[in-house]
Amino acid sequence: MNKKMNYISKILMVVILMTVLSCNKEEGNVTTIKFWAMGSEAEVVTKLIPEFEKENPGIKVLVQQMPWTAAQEKLITAVASDNTPDLCQLGNTWIPQFSSLKALTSLNEWINKSASIKKENYFEGIWETNVIDDKVYGIPWYTDTRLMFYRKDVFEKAGYNHPPKTWEELLDLSRKIKALYKGEDKYAIYLPTNEWAPFVIFGLQAGSDLLKDKGTKGNFSGKEFKEAFSFLVNFHKEKLAPIGISQVTNVYQAFSDEYFSMYISGPWNIPEFKKWMKGNLADKWSTTPLPGYKENYPGVSLAAGSSLIIFNNSEHKKETWRLIEFLSRSDVQIEFYKLLNDLPAIKEAWNDPVLKDDPYMKAFYEQFFHVVATPKVPEWEQIAFSKIQQYAELAARGVLSVDEALQRLDADVDRILEKRRWIISKNK
Repeated sequence: MNKKMNYISKILMVVILMTVLSCNKEEGNVTTIKFWAMGSEAEVVTKLIPEFEKENPGIKVLVQQMPWTAAQEKLITAVASDNTPDLCQLGNTWIPQFSSLKALTSLNEWINKSASIKKENYFEGIWETNVIDDKVYGIPWYTDTRLMFYRKDVFEKAGYNHPPKTWEELLDLSRKIKALYKGEDKYAIYLPTNEWAPFVIFGLQAGSDLLKDKGTKGNFSGKEFKEAFSFLVNFHKEKLAPIGISQVTNVYQAFSDEYFSMYISGPWNIPEFKKWMKGNLADKWSTTPLPGYKENYPGVSLAAGSSLIIFNNSEHKKETWRLIEFLSRSDVQIEFYKLLNDLPAIKEAWNDPVLKDDPYMKAFYEQFFHVVATPKVPEWEQIAFSKIQQYAELAARGVLSVDEALQRLDADVDRILEKRRWIISKNK
């Protein structure tokens, strides 16, 4: 009996050992990609991953979500501690910062070998946000830009059967809309001074480089930016736009109440405007590309959105590139759009009826052919959010003249870029 039990025990031990070895062998053949993504994108992309894993049975993807507010600090800490993931979503204005830290893999070699990811498949301005010194560090994942939301019915009452195509038409239309309401507390356009984008957009339209001397000094008091800045500040001086954010507590209600009839914003606002502009207002609003400087229509807007990057420390670059190719497929980008409303970076995806037949998307598609990147310096976000907004507010309220505001802006920007000038001087 004991001999029989010992025999059975030995058989069981062999079976268990073979099972363990088999499992270890299977796990050893599976590559796990660590993918860090932000906010809602991280939640939604997990719904796309199963299809990728089905198509690539030797690869597993582990998605980690980060809130946008903490993402930059977490990523910098990860770079400093050599604890970066394989793949990461980066806002395309963050590309310069992390490339300067030598943390990103140049993707030129991968692009050259790829059958699907090619520069010509993307909107040129969006693609260029990822290029620094001829090296591509990111592949556009989804795109953003800003254009004009407007009230068609108010335009018609003001004598315009088309959106403004030039700065001159924009100013003329705004004055005519303001005249419609006479003594009423209503305006033509909303240009909140706590939003830096319109001031930068119009500066770019006028031909400003924003920064000079290879991105080491401010150029905001230069002729081109000064003309654009003065143009927008004048809307506040003539009371064509409300000053500050205190006068507009709810953008969507203000738009539906005709408190203002034009607003420069992005695609994230379309669902909200649809909620507010319903019933008899449903067909009284639309979107349109931005007016341009002189005869340059459409005017340029900002190239924005998020890109996919591979960190240098990744040990699974080949598998990670396959995931990037998967997420860059037209059909996958359309599915991503359906889940989250993030606009596709691939031009081909815009032929899908879900976008092609959407009346509000036509303007975005057109605008994406006229977008440019902001200066590719790591300090750009600090300049935009803390300084441009500050001096736009002071000029709009008449606390500073345009000249004073822009001179002080340049002085502040020069201080922010002081370290950059020092580094460049040492590398000469």
